[in-house]
Amino acid sequence: MTGARSNRVVTIERFIMDQERLHPEATGGLSDLLYDIALAAKIINSHVRMAGLADILGTTGVVNVQGEVVRKLDDFANETMQDSLLHTGRVCVVASEEDPDPVVPPAHSPIGKYVVLYDPLDGSANIDGNVSIGTIFSILRRVTPAGREGTLADCLQRGSAQVAAGYVLYGSSTMLVYTTGRGVHGFTYDPSIGEFLLSHPDIRTPAVGFCYSANEGNAARWSPAVQGLVQRYKGIGFGEGAKTARYIGSLVADVHRNLVAGGVFLYPADSKSPQGKLRLLYECAPLAFICQQAGGYASDGTQPILDVVPTQLHQRSPLYLGSAEDVRLAEATVSGRTP
Repeated sequence: MTGARSNRVVTIERFIMDQERLHPEATGGLSDLLYDIALAAKIINSHVRMAGLADILGTTGVVNVQGEVVRKLDDFANETMQDSLLHTGRVCVVASEEDPDPVVPPAHSPIGKYVVLYDPLDGSANIDGNVSIGTIFSILRRVTPAGREGTLADCLQRGSAQVAAGYVLYGSSTMLVYTTGRGVHGFTYDPSIGEFLLSHPDIRTPAVGFCYSANEGNAARWSPAVQGLVQRYKGIGFGEGAKTARYIGSLVADVHRNLVAGGVFLYPADSKSPQGKLRLLYECAPLAFICQQAGGYASDGTQPILDVVPTQLHQRSPLYLGSAEDVRLAEATVSGRTP
């Protein structure tokens, strides 16, 4: 559910400025960084909207560090994010799902105090099918000495250290949703004026959701505990209200629907991916921070996602995320703590 809406038109720039005034000690660097990401989102959106009309569908023939074939829009989105972030003097290092190593600002460029981790175009396997896709980002403060290029150590911070996180959903409308630790707010892009406008202030997710989102094509590879959890969500044999299955197969789209309407998203570990499939730094941690700020919860099945200490840049993790009571049931069931 969302908070009460105002008839006043509020741009994302105006909203960020108003939020900044609540922190007299703020330098404006984080606000400017959010503007940089919003600009990148507008550019990516313009190309997503041209899919099918311009030569931007299909693959590049390159396989990325994840072992996935890179699609043309993946490549474009990654370059757009880098170009928007690395030349501003606001970041010391960035890292992307598409790149094997962290990337630092070019020589002689100013060095900032922020770290940005991002998935430039999540759900890219759905691009050719015209299914909703998204961009996910995480912002942290550096932990290495100021004035120098950032390092891997700046990237390998637990999710609880994030100062901001968000996602952009390229769907029936384009939305940017973000948090700086003071609630979650959504902005819908108005192409007629080229601005993101506040449309979903103070998003709050219900404690119990109406649906569960899981790729049940993987069910045969799930542990008995996960299989039992999904049966419980269905209400089979437990005398509880059954949840409805809702699965798009595009992470940002599934998470956004459940965040607004209530529900639980799960991508558990299985016999094929015993460490999980989703990326901890680029997907799980930022989405967990957003979900928590909206009153929800996120777990890897044994502990809060935000407490996981990363040891690798492209570390993978199981993910249970959404309405708090639904996720706590998942955590208790998967960890064996359910009576």
